[in-house]
Amino acid sequence: MATTVLNETQLQLVKMFSFAKTKTATDKLKKVLSSYYAKEIEKQMDALWKSGKMTEEKNNKIAKTHLRTAYK
Repeated sequence: MATTVLNETQLQLVKMFSFAKTKTATDKLKKVLSSYYAKEIEKQMDALWKSGKMTEEKNNKIAKTHLRTAYK
């Protein structure tokens, strides 16, 4: 079995989660991280719209694109 080397961010997250001793604490930490990344994505999307790299036409095309994996 191959070993995986964790990067700095992954190591920090492991340390943070080690302090979460209850399911409630873990859930709160996950919520904080989710909120952070949601805000970051929103900032990046705003920048794409302002720069013109994202348009209503592109948005509609993406909305109609079938991205699900075909199961056999």
